[in-house]
Amino acid sequence: MIRSFVFSEGKLAAENLDLDALKLVRFDKGLIIWVDLDQPTEEETKAVLENLFQFHPLSIEDCVTVSSIPKLEDYDDYSFLVMHAVDFNKSEKFHTHELNLFIGKEFLVTYHQQDLRPIRAAMERCSGKGSVQIARGPDRLAHLLLDSLTDYYKPVISELGRELDDLEDLLLDDDVAAARKLNTKEVMAEMLSFRKDLSALRQIVRPQREVVYRLSRGENKFIRPILIPYYRDLHDDLNQIEQMASSYNERLLSSFDVYINKTAYQTNEGIKVLTALTAITIPPIVLGGWFGMNFHNMPELNFPYAYWAVMAVTIISMVGMWIWLKKKNWF
Repeated sequence: MIRSFVFSEGKLAAENLDLDALKLVRFDKGLIIWVDLDQPTEEETKAVLENLFQFHPLSIEDCVTVSSIPKLEDYDDYSFLVMHAVDFNKSEKFHTHELNLFIGKEFLVTYHQQDLRPIRAAMERCSGKGSVQIARGPDRLAHLLLDSLTDYYKPVISELGRELDDLEDLLLDDDVAAARKLNTKEVMAEMLSFRKDLSALRQIVRPQREVVYRLSRGENKFIRPILIPYYRDLHDDLNQIEQMASSYNERLLSSFDVYINKTAYQTNEGIKVLTALTAITIPPIVLGGWFGMNFHNMPELNFPYAYWAVMAVTIISMVGMWIWLKKKNWF
């Protein structure tokens, strides 16, 4: 689907023109054109990217090919950006969709293979009363899209923070772990899943932050100086998201270390109890083994009070062993 907006002096002048009309206004000085390719066909892609705007073949190839890494490339009459929008999903945590932007002096072309909420939100603003404030240049439109794209990362990082709190409670709180009856394999599975989400988020946000940083330095000829502070603010937002993801990763590793140490401590406590029980039962085992031998000539067996003597020695030895272990804090 091809959707288009034409702005004159910041006001919406036309909407959803056909390709012939777009060719007429394409070279009309003073008009700002935004063309959005939403899940386009191969014919629509060729008509807009090759015929109408005549973009470089390499940028067109990068546009139609799915890429997992954001990028920025500068050409003579436009800049090409590959960015990623996030789509939060309760069951799958989150996944990203590619958004391609061609920013020129008087045009903005966006290309995406999925329906994106930042695009819908920007179109609603362009069609409404706010078009005067947001459509005075392609760089302003691009900032609007990138800003909306970044805003959708914030619920994701907040949800990851809540999941990390629950995971820390699970790792560090014995009552929670007992209530859920999770074993070590299940705990490890949850941790690995969480780390995978964090890693995916950081791999997307970090290069995206670098792309915005290049736009915020004032070296791109298609970004007006008046908009440089806005792009710097956008870079700060992405930097904050990346730092939060890094801090979550550090918290997770620290919690895991504490969990491992706690598990080792609990294992040692169990071993101590078993060792103590073994030590207490040593006297009856030794005495029982000694007097249970089948020798005919054992004089002590003929002693009238041998049974009571052996019982007394056994009890005294067990009590003495228990007292000694108690002093060693094994109980």
